[in-house]
Amino acid sequence: MSDSNKHWADREERGSYWLMKLTAVAAKLLGRRMLSPLLYGIVLYFFLFGRTARQSAWQYQQRLADWSGRDDLRPTHRKVFGQFMAFADSMLDKLDVWNGKLRLEQIDINDPAQLRGQLRGERGQMLVGAHLGNLEVCRALAEIGEKVTMNVLVHTKHAEQFNRLLGEAGASHLRLIQVSELDPATMLLLSQRLDDGEWLAIAGDRVPLHGGRTVRVDFLGHDAAFPQGPWLLAGLLKCPVNLLMCLKHNKRYRLSIEPFADLVEWKRNTREQVIALWTARYAARLGQFCLEAPQQWFNFYPFWKTDDDAS
Repeated sequence: MSDSNKHWADREERGSYWLMKLTAVAAKLLGRRMLSPLLYGIVLYFFLFGRTARQSAWQYQQRLADWSGRDDLRPTHRKVFGQFMAFADSMLDKLDVWNGKLRLEQIDINDPAQLRGQLRGERGQMLVGAHLGNLEVCRALAEIGEKVTMNVLVHTKHAEQFNRLLGEAGASHLRLIQVSELDPATMLLLSQRLDDGEWLAIAGDRVPLHGGRTVRVDFLGHDAAFPQGPWLLAGLLKCPVNLLMCLKHNKRYRLSIEPFADLVEWKRNTREQVIALWTARYAARLGQFCLEAPQQWFNFYPFWKTDDDAS
């Protein structure tokens, strides 16, 4: 398959991986303070020559502004570049997490339902996040806070490479599980992990690259494809689902964890409708989170396009 015919999300993820790789090496050699000017140049390069990523960020900002009715969110070149810089800043923060430079006392935790106290419960639960803000800080809650094992489900080799970079400092309470399909062996493994008191974490806004099931729902006023995986898993494993987001405000992270679904269940003839319902609810809540941190959306590809539109 030629590069021009590859899935657009595959190209975006690969490019992001190499930006992450460059940042990790530079941070190790120079330190964060000395890295800042170099990072500015790296991001400027990707901003100038990454037309698809630039146009996608512009489209996202435009649709967020239209959906919310907030004219202050309408895109400009400065705001789009700011979204690229926010992504670079989040990568430095990811490295800080796993190098032990970011501690729990530096994170504001919003947990009105006291779900954090259930991390040590008899049976695990599911956490659904997004490519919004910094999920590595969420994983750090398990690693440096509660010492509960977190199983992070990933779809692609590129996502696994991201996490290998982040885990170089040694994250003993983090397991990566590459999920290509929900076969019986995978389901048995995940069920056993939950029974052992471990938790599952998965992003709910990234469509699998290779034939994953999707459902199209409204997101920011337009149809977009979302993965069915989180809600299929929750129904098959019969576990509660919670939303987990970590957004940066004034140089501090605010981690929000909230109950979302006590139980996702369906009959054979209602499964598609039930999955679509929960996906639509997730997309609506994700839009509200985007309003809290408009420039921290890190899906730099045409999110509202279908595979047939890509080239």
